[in-house]
Amino acid sequence: MHISSLSLREFRSYDALDLAWEPGVSVLVGSNGQGKTNIVEAVHYLATLSSHRVASDAPLVRAGASRAQVAARVHSGDRSLLLEVDINVGTANRARVNRSAVRSPREMVGLLRTVLFAPEDLSIVKGEPGERRRFLDALLVQRRPRLAAVRSDYERVLKQRTALLRSAAGLRSSRSPVDLSTLDVWDGHLARTGADLVASRVALVEELAPRVCRAYAALAPSSAPVRMSYRASGLAPTSDTDEAAALAQLGTDRVAWEGVLRTALAQARPAELDRGQCLVGPHRDDVRLALGDLPTRGYASQGESWSLALALRLASFDLLADEFDTAPVLMLDDVFAELDAHRRDHLAERMRDAEQVIVTVAVPEDVPAGVHGAQFSVGNQTVNRVE
Repeated sequence: MHISSLSLREFRSYDALDLAWEPGVSVLVGSNGQGKTNIVEAVHYLATLSSHRVASDAPLVRAGASRAQVAARVHSGDRSLLLEVDINVGTANRARVNRSAVRSPREMVGLLRTVLFAPEDLSIVKGEPGERRRFLDALLVQRRPRLAAVRSDYERVLKQRTALLRSAAGLRSSRSPVDLSTLDVWDGHLARTGADLVASRVALVEELAPRVCRAYAALAPSSAPVRMSYRASGLAPTSDTDEAAALAQLGTDRVAWEGVLRTALAQARPAELDRGQCLVGPHRDDVRLALGDLPTRGYASQGESWSLALALRLASFDLLADEFDTAPVLMLDDVFAELDAHRRDHLAERMRDAEQVIVTVAVPEDVPAGVHGAQFSVGNQTVNRVE
């Protein structure tokens, strides 16, 4: 899979930008703040409909504009598609495939697949659980685009149920009567949509974990081995062994997970009514990452954290490449300067597995000696090919 052209209009710092790319390696060279990351962010947005830098779309639209547009010509095998998305301020976004409008931008997800490794990936290893959930869900949606709708439905249910809990908590504090029949209905909605999401995440972790272990061992052969497992808020194990046994028994059975969530919601209801918060569901889950017996968060060194972040992305690349006919577009945003010689060389070797690689660096010297390809100079919000 590769992109032959990219067009940006009013996206981030660019009022207008048109790029022509070829398969192989393209290196974008420029000082910090010149717009290199904006380019890879645009490609990633076209693939996932989300940014790796911000939670909302508003910052993607250039200051003073009401709409941004990202478009790319994508080639996968014998198929060529023109993908376009309009990012609108204050109104719904719109998308087109080969100039024809689609009912929802979500229908475009999966037509372009990317794996982006960026400095922000350290937060997957060292940050809050929400960072690891976002990592899983973004990969889930690229593999199974229908899960974008599942996740959207779950977020809608969670918002409604949380509002109801807050209202009920306020009535309880004023000693007014509370009718909980509506809450029973939303419990059912949350358990049903949440079960689909949890089962899909558990299946993903099962497939991803061995790939992460192999990728990390190659990057850090002298380090303790990686352990990766899903942690579901609906389970209340007394030990890691009990948790592993419960996960193995439930597996990816959506009906079983729905039952687990219903039971956990019933048990948590008194606490939820006291706090006015939803305490059970995939929005409270986590992915446990450990080196040996120690959790990476709080214990992993900076080098170990970088290696694991890179291993997570390389494992994602392998998973997508194994599942589909063509490898995803690999993007490396200002990361070579952060890696030691061994990790740089290993990453350069792995780049050969991709049909197209887009690399950003501050100076040409950051690119490993064995990496060759087209070079582009980025500065003053313009991009020029270096001949």
